[in-house]
Amino acid sequence: MTNKVFDTAFKLLLKNEGGYVNDPRDAGGETKYGISKRAYPKLNIRDLTIEEAKEIYKRDYWDRCKCDFLPDALSVAVFDYAVNSGVIKAVKGLQKCLGIKQDGKIGNQTLCAVNGWPRKKLVDEYMQQRINFLMSLKGWQIYGNGWGKRVERVKKECEGLI
Repeated sequence: MTNKVFDTAFKLLLKNEGGYVNDPRDAGGETKYGISKRAYPKLNIRDLTIEEAKEIYKRDYWDRCKCDFLPDALSVAVFDYAVNSGVIKAVKGLQKCLGIKQDGKIGNQTLCAVNGWPRKKLVDEYMQQRINFLMSLKGWQIYGNGWGKRVERVKKECEGLI
């Protein structure tokens, strides 16, 4: 994998997700580099390597969100949202910002709509939509401070790519 923007997004993701944890309050259960046992029940989470995690993230998040077809800043934002809240939620959030049908799939309509928006405005609205969603979750009381800081770190990285 030699996609420079994906590499940037993945490095930021590792900073946000950290290493191995097994927090009983976390619905994902045992987790390493953000890869959870709940999402990947057959995977040996404790022994997961960074390269294996990178392959999973590229295949199951970056590619499914069609991030190679999005503007750089937006691709980083969509990727991180997808990892944190699921691909469909991240894509529907983008579609909500764009004012188009929220089907959770990035196709021609979504890509055309993205190209009709000023980059900074779209990234700002998307990040605000994400924080509003996170604040609506019951876990906000426990994880809200960390989630909020994560969104701010992602937004800052995105601003550097606009």
